[in-house]
Amino acid sequence: MTYLGVNYLAIAIATFAGYLFGAAWHMMLARPWLAASEFSAEQRARIEGGGLRAPAPFLISLLAQALMAYILASLLAHLGAPALTVRGGAFSGFLIWLGFVATTLVTNHAFGMRRWALTLIDGGHWLGVLLIQGAVLGAIGAPGAR
Repeated sequence: MTYLGVNYLAIAIATFAGYLFGAAWHMMLARPWLAASEFSAEQRARIEGGGLRAPAPFLISLLAQALMAYILASLLAHLGAPALTVRGGAFSGFLIWLGFVATTLVTNHAFGMRRWALTLIDGGHWLGVLLIQGAVLGAIGAPGAR
């Protein structure tokens, strides 16, 4: 299942592992996330009443995580053998989060005058996703490159 230096099975596993982490993270932090999001009373009632069951946000999230896993796998393959371990993949995921995700999230939330709690919850989510995806991809991402 390796083609052009990436293992598509590893990408699928990393995608679903990150997605499941995100589901658990947001279920665990649903109330603090809702409070920090500052939704209107009407929006909050709709979300809390189960109104956010439309498949679009969940499908978008899954596709975004698949693209994230593919790009991360490509970067790990480009970096070569040192990155293709659980530790190397997780560390690469951390660096990508720190350099690109955290900086973008903090900037956007600052200009949007969002609460720091929301930034921390959202940032923690993406940190967990990239650590998990990096570890999975580092462990099984490109066996031919070792």
